[in-house]
Amino acid sequence: MAEPRDSQGPEQMEGSTDFVASLRQRLRRAREIYEGIYFAPYRSAIHREYLHQRDLFLLLGFSDLLGIPNPTAFYTLELYPQLIDQFHEWHLRLGMTRAPEGGFRCC
Repeated sequence: MAEPRDSQGPEQMEGSTDFVASLRQRLRRAREIYEGIYFAPYRSAIHREYLHQRDLFLLLGFSDLLGIPNPTAFYTLELYPQLIDQFHEWHLRLGMTRAPEGGFRCC
């Protein structure tokens, strides 16, 4: 009895998986090119806004160290361990050569 023509042998299935893999790779490359073209003009503005938002958040978190009353100091205490790593970069970017006196040493 003859095999139906719709059935695929192992060789044909292997070829179709290679085709699908190469198609996915081409689509991934096309997406990367599209994202590069679309986001390239805005990348610096997005990064600048990100730094501005991060600086504002750190200022609010460490405002008590700078002498500004912080009404949310109790709630930001939980964030200090995660923020302390970024504190040194932040105060240098703001132009403070030394960390403000506030109970812990940075530099």
